[in-house]
Amino acid sequence: MSEKRILLASLLKPISDTRMYEKLGLSLSKIPGATVHICGFRATVPAGAPPNIVFHSIFNFKRLSLGRAKAQLQFYRLLLQVKPQLLLVTTHELLLVSLLYKNRYGCRLIYDVQENYSLNLRAQHNYNWPLKQLLALGVRSMEHLTATGTDHFLLAERSYAQELPFLKGRYTLLENKFKAPSAHAPAITPVAIPSQGPLRLLYSGTIAEEYGVFEAIELAEKLYLIRPETTLTIIGYCANTATWESILQRSSGKSYIKLIGGNQLVPHQQILEQITQSHVGLLPYRPNESTFRCIPTKLFEYMAHALSILIQQNPLWETLVDETGAGMSIDFSQPDLEALYSQMLQQPFYATGIPADIYWETEEKKLLQVVQPLLA
Repeated sequence: MSEKRILLASLLKPISDTRMYEKLGLSLSKIPGATVHICGFRATVPAGAPPNIVFHSIFNFKRLSLGRAKAQLQFYRLLLQVKPQLLLVTTHELLLVSLLYKNRYGCRLIYDVQENYSLNLRAQHNYNWPLKQLLALGVRSMEHLTATGTDHFLLAERSYAQELPFLKGRYTLLENKFKAPSAHAPAITPVAIPSQGPLRLLYSGTIAEEYGVFEAIELAEKLYLIRPETTLTIIGYCANTATWESILQRSSGKSYIKLIGGNQLVPHQQILEQITQSHVGLLPYRPNESTFRCIPTKLFEYMAHALSILIQQNPLWETLVDETGAGMSIDFSQPDLEALYSQMLQQPFYATGIPADIYWETEEKKLLQVVQPLLA
């Protein structure tokens, strides 16, 4: 049986990234005769990886530096070394060099669209108005330029099918559903919030103003006044130094707020451990066009562990939470804490159990159906 070489690559995500390694990488490693190469930002090689997965930690640079430009050359050298038959890139910054390699040496190219990067740049507030418009135009131009040479697109969000004009129907939806580890045991349902003892709140994943980290802190501060056993754990990575410094100042002297990560990456397993130890998961996303039609990955993770959820009001999210009995939708900007706390104690969660369609297995089947014909 001839070897099938597959290369997955991201410029900024670590080699242990949840979607790139745990979901896409492990699923593709099941193809008979396949060797899966994973290229990304420097990180610890995941323990227990299958022998047919090879890791390349070739990127290690400051986000705003010449090292980011040099990474393109590093990546091209890796392509010449690995000689992949299938190249799956998860960031727009690697599209052009991937297409150059494809046109010269021949391979199949898949673009895993994890975010609508152009919309994110325009709708979020990380840059001033002229710069973010220029960056957004550059990203969309790159995606348009390379779209014709891309064999297929994977979409992490259903809304991208309407938002991205360059897809031309050549896409498959692969949502960020929960990939359960082998030791994962289904949680016991229904779930109730304890009326006495510790009340552990959790904010996990990307730490950013747009994702409501300060709203999470404010909610914890107010609940602490009502119930002094309240704690809040914030765990994840914060790319914005100013935001992280503000979080450190805001939580200073408050022993009930625990910070894990922030200016450094946190292993996904550590986040899952915090989920199992918590009572309420917070998704206080600020209303923003870039996230309004997306389903947060942590929503699938919380539901898979039967964690009670407080989520920002949003028709899409409210439908999911209501159908599963997973939690409550509130306006984090002006919550009625007394009424909310009372309702949290009275309401049972997951009365009908954990929904079966939140797991990655459904997406894995679709992924293999796309990839296997491209490798034939």
